[in-house]
Amino acid sequence: MLLRIFIGESDRWEHKPLYEAIVLKAREMHMAGATVLRGPMGFGKTSHLHTAKILRLSMDLPLIIEIVDSEEKINTFLPVLDKMMGGSLITLEKVKVIDYRADPDLPAQQKSSSSSSSSS
Repeated sequence: MLLRIFIGESDRWEHKPLYEAIVLKAREMHMAGATVLRGPMGFGKTSHLHTAKILRLSMDLPLIIEIVDSEEKINTFLPVLDKMMGGSLITLEKVKVIDYRADPDLPAQQKSSSSSSSSS
């Protein structure tokens, strides 16, 4: 499953960036992978435009956090995520994982840390 979380760059959780808190919590819960994507432009329910244009530099660019794992693990993560979220959009969709493995040339210690924080 692919869990996609749409938030703003300025969103916070316990005095740290929300995107960071979500990714660290996903890693703590041994999710298969998480990636934070930063959007140069976007708007949400309020239709307030957030943009990275030079003349109108926004401090609240859109972020998307993608987390990939089994349906069971995603369902376990959702209540934790709910406690951290304010206004947001969260989507869930089935995906077909083609390949998911560590680089065989990485040392064992580096494999375990990279697989915990690998990209989706």
